[in-house]
Amino acid sequence: MAEQTERPPGPSAARTLAEAAWFPLALFLGFLFCFAPALHAPHPHHVKVVVADPAVERKVDSALHRQYPGGFDVRPVADDQAARQEVLDRDAAAAFVDGSRNPVLYVAKANGMSLEQTLRDAFTDIAARSHQQLTVKDVAPTVSKDLLGSTLLYFGIAWSVPGYILATTLLRAVTFNRRRKLLTIAGVAALFSVVGYLIGRGLGYIPADPSAMAIAFLLTAAVATFASGVAPFTRQFFPAVGMGLFIVLSIPTSGGAVPAPMLPTFFQYVHAVMPLANAVDALRGVLYFDGAGVLKPVLVLCAWIAAGAALLGLDAWLRNRRAAGQNADGDEEEVEEPPVDDPALEMPTPTALPVHPHHFGEPIPMLVGTVHDSEQQPVRGASVTVMDTKGRQLVRTTTNEHGEYAATGLPEGYLNIVVASVGRNPLVHQKLLRPGAVVRADFALRSRHDRVPQQAH
Repeated sequence: MAEQTERPPGPSAARTLAEAAWFPLALFLGFLFCFAPALHAPHPHHVKVVVADPAVERKVDSALHRQYPGGFDVRPVADDQAARQEVLDRDAAAAFVDGSRNPVLYVAKANGMSLEQTLRDAFTDIAARSHQQLTVKDVAPTVSKDLLGSTLLYFGIAWSVPGYILATTLLRAVTFNRRRKLLTIAGVAALFSVVGYLIGRGLGYIPADPSAMAIAFLLTAAVATFASGVAPFTRQFFPAVGMGLFIVLSIPTSGGAVPAPMLPTFFQYVHAVMPLANAVDALRGVLYFDGAGVLKPVLVLCAWIAAGAALLGLDAWLRNRRAAGQNADGDEEEVEEPPVDDPALEMPTPTALPVHPHHFGEPIPMLVGTVHDSEQQPVRGASVTVMDTKGRQLVRTTTNEHGEYAATGLPEGYLNIVVASVGRNPLVHQKLLRPGAVVRADFALRSRHDRVPQQAH
């Protein structure tokens, strides 16, 4: 009777519970410590304001400091025209001009309704102290259907969150090399940008400016490329990292629901680097400010794309280096470890691969092997079935004319490989698939007519 191999013990209940609960717990804490502190009480923090007279500037600065300590950064400009231009160039959120009759405040509703209302209230009080009535002029009004100036946030979410989802689905496309993944991301980003822009224009939610499609393309591409690049390095923590970056941190700091100058200082720093926030800034620039202030957010989006592409290249290089090292060393030594279920939300799809010399950038096999007969001749057309420890079939393939087979997209842990061929006795091997490793399982099938030598008693 064949000797039975004792299965290693499974994970403890405490470990299983921890693996199941850590991700919801991380999201729970992330929402509490990001959404609530950033959005619960919008208040000005270092809002840039210009005043068209140095003497008036000192008076305005003193009044704002008393009412909003640390809320405004005030500086003087030469005249009325220069003050107004500062707002149009997005170098200031508001401009105050103390006219001969009534003072004038220049604002831009496109920067967000809550910021405009805060500026209006603050300077109305300043004018009232001099028994004057403030006149407010909006130099960058939003479209009529965007009353709060926040519609761009919702389009930004539509262009960014699906980009993260695209990266998770590409994890299943194990036959796609790096070039195909990047082309897929570019194609989907282009499609989303065009469709989103046309819907926004058709519903009257955004102004007519086709350059908005370029910003939308960069946003989707930035999220999808970086998420795809970081996934191999974060492994089972990828969903937490992806959702933490592109949802938990990005949405409250986007400047859409609450304008960036109304966010606490820490979240303003986060706003400066997040893809969604920079896309919202760039969209405001191209749609309402004639392109002012667009260069910096575009460069940030391009930096996310470059970082993602670099991570994809680094992962491909590391995989090829490991594969080359294992081919040079021969069969790797197996280390007994308990089977581990991968808690990632998206599992790769097990896929059979053609056996040929591996080229850089192509899918790397995770399981390889050969099937020979008792005379060491290759067995062509042998059936190779890979199953998990629960008996579920993961992938099935056949050997080529050299008796070789290969597969990828397999989950980490113990695998059962069953090989069968007509007229021969089937064999089963159990192998442990470790992170980044290529497992080799070779088989020698005996004919059913071969005599098996008897062991001496």
